[in-house]
Amino acid sequence: MDQVVASYFPILVFLAIAGGLAVVMVFLPMIIGNQKPDTEKTSAYECGFEAFGDARGRFDVRFYLVAILFIIFDLEVAFLFPWAISLGKIGVAGFWSMIGFLFVLTVGFLYEWKKGALEWE
Repeated sequence: MDQVVASYFPILVFLAIAGGLAVVMVFLPMIIGNQKPDTEKTSAYECGFEAFGDARGRFDVRFYLVAILFIIFDLEVAFLFPWAISLGKIGVAGFWSMIGFLFVLTVGFLYEWKKGALEWE
């Protein structure tokens, strides 16, 4: 039993270091940072206009569709890298299963495109 616990010790050390670094990276800038906001720092950032209304207001459904598409294709890329690295070991079955996966994603993308979900008016 001691050997099993000892084998997990490096993971515990890694998690402790990662947690400590996360806490330091969150709170250290609050302590040593310059906390003097001016009009330029508090102005509108990327959108180009001042904030208005409630932040929890309703958005057009197209924003959600674009976000879902981004997540789907981001995950696709995340699956493609390990697949490409292990392609020599997984053989023909692994190749065709990934082709099937890409085919399903392509059909879904074409369906959304055909329905006009990506058109902005």
